[in-house]
This record gives sequence, structure tokens and C-alpha cells, in this order.
Amino acid sequence: SVKNISNYRFERKFRIFNLSKMEVETIVKSNKRIFSEIFYSRIVNNIYYDSLGFSSFYDNIDGNTERKKYRIRWYGKLFGEITNPTFEIKYKKGLLGYKDQYKLNSFIMDKHFSNKTIDHIIANSSIPKKIKFILKSLTPTLLNSYRRKYFQSLNKIYRITIDDNQGFYPIKNINNSFLQCFHDESVVLELKYKTIYDEGSEKVTNEFPFRLTKNSKYVNGINKLYGLEF
Repeated sequence: SVKNISNYRFERKFRIFNLSKMEVETIVKSNKRIFSEIFYSRIVNNIYYDSLGFSSFYDNIDGNTERKKYRIRWYGKLFGEITNPTFEIKYKKGLLGYKDQYKLNSFIMDKHFSNKTIDHIIANSSIPKKIKFILKSLTPTLLNSYRRKYFQSLNKIYRITIDDNQGFYPIKNINNSFLQCFHDESVVLELKYKTIYDEGSEKVTNEFPFRLTKNSKYVNGINKLYGLEF
């Protein structure tokens, strides 16, 4: 469903290779908009879905402005008993993003994890029937995990997240040992705000010594795992 544009928010991403997370944090804290840490740092974990032909991956590569991403997300430990997971549909229109979320039941993430496990989780959830139908044609392709810190400007208009410690694991239909992990050394900064505040956003980004990049953790992960060509 196409959402009302006012529900979308801007998501400007910066993928940074030549600075440590501490250095990026220092730059954020020295911004004139006065960013301070909110919340607490936590580990974010995702299972991404795609079609057999990786249409979600290629939609991103080809620069299709309207895209959808399907994923299961949870916070905290990557393996073991997973509590409070959510199923998310991420809608993208250029730099604008929006997501729908649905609660899922707890599950176990271990070597017995398989497509059947996921199918069972989805079947027993309150996700709308039409989305469950779409998911029948998709398959889990990637598991990823990273550490995220949260910052907010003094006027509470702009939020920044900083991600590092990124790890990617392939997901197979069955027999997932999850021993094969690919690391990404980059630090990802994301600036998020409501569309009505776009005009003032340059005042924030102009102070950054790095430039806006197109960045998708999913695309980076699929590249690392499968070496798909652009």
C-alpha cells in the first residue's frame, strides 16, 4: 500500500570507511545542532527476504525509486531464544522511508533453524493474509547483525544512528551452522527526520566531513555472501 507521504521520513545515509566509530561520534557531538545520546546502544539483528532472482537486491542496484523490503528484526543476542521479534515491511521512495511492523512469537535461532522455522513463525502471526501470501514467493537470504547507537538534536527534530560491528551470515533452507560470517568494517551514520524539516537538514549535514552515500546493508551483505554483480 502506498502510504501518505507525510508518514514518511527522510533517511540520509553516510557509509564511512576512513574513521573509527569514536571519531564519527565526536563529529556528531560537535555538531551545532547539539546531538546527545538517547536510549542505549544495542545490537540490531535482521533476517532479510528476497525472491529467488534477488529482485529486492536488483531493485536497489538499479535505483528503482519505489522499493519494498521484507525482514524480521529483533534486538539483543543474535542466537538462542529470540524474544519480541517483529516483522517489518520497509517502504522506500528515494531518500524517504516508512515501515509497517507486526509482532511475532518468540523463536529459537540455532543450527536447527530452517525455512520451516520461519514459515511457522509467519503462519502463527497476526500479519495480514495478503502479506503472508507474498512471503510464500520469497525466501530468507541473509542474516545480519550490528551495534547501533542513537543520538538526537537538542530541538528533537533530527535523529542520528551510528552502526558498526556489522556481520553477515548466509541463510540456507536447512542445516544452518552460521559459522560463516562476513564482516564489514565501515561505520554507517544515518540522519532521520520528518519531511517538513528537510530545509534545515543541510545545516546538519554541511558540518559532516563525509558525503551522502547510497547505502544498503542488505545489498552490501548480499555482495559479500554471493558476489552478485552490479
